[in-house]
Amino acid sequence: MPGRTISDRFYYVYVLRSLIDRKQYVGYTSDLRKRMEQHQRGKTFATAPRRPFTLAYYEASRSLVDAKRREGYLKGTGGRRYLAKRLKDYYGYE
Repeated sequence: MPGRTISDRFYYVYVLRSLIDRKQYVGYTSDLRKRMEQHQRGKTFATAPRRPFTLAYYEASRSLVDAKRREGYLKGTGGRRYLAKRLKDYYGYE
């Protein structure tokens, strides 16, 4: 039985990679295209100085609660390790 936090829309957890400093940024949104545009145009305080970005990774969820939880995980040590393994070829890791 689905939880009561399930919605008809998708929520996206995404990872951006800065082309300037090669660092990543993790966030969540309900409109991935619009959010990417905001990041690219410098409308987001946290990422404006690090533009431009590429979208390195994203996951979709029907639950906002699950998306927020996943974002928190990916920002932590375990999540960073997961992303390093998952994106090994993309980041060029051995």
